[in-house]
Amino acid sequence: MKKLRVGPGAAEDFFAQASRVSRAADRGEPIAETFSMTFEDPEDVAQILTRARIGVFLAVKAEPASITAIASRLHRDRSAVKRDVDALRDAGLVTVETVTNAGHGTRKIIRATATRVDLRVSIA
Repeated sequence: MKKLRVGPGAAEDFFAQASRVSRAADRGEPIAETFSMTFEDPEDVAQILTRARIGVFLAVKAEPASITAIASRLHRDRSAVKRDVDALRDAGLVTVETVTNAGHGTRKIIRATATRVDLRVSIA
């Protein structure tokens, strides 16, 4: 899985990361796959990562499952979990994969796109 870093970006952070990756590549070290999101407004982070959505993300990270199974594990309404999954998917934190059921039909499995989320917020 990937590491996801969420936070406002700055040019110096970008260049520092590029320098670290370049040095690792020069040494022949494997490059860790990363997924980064940049927010211009720190309030956007708070809108995406609510307490309930963090709970959904942690549940999916622990065990990928259907929305119904996640709702059952979290003792929450399925429609509320669906809204949270949609928001997390739109933010790139989870993926929704359609899989074939043995014998008949399909179902959607929710998977975390990262094993870790690092938040960095700068308020100027």
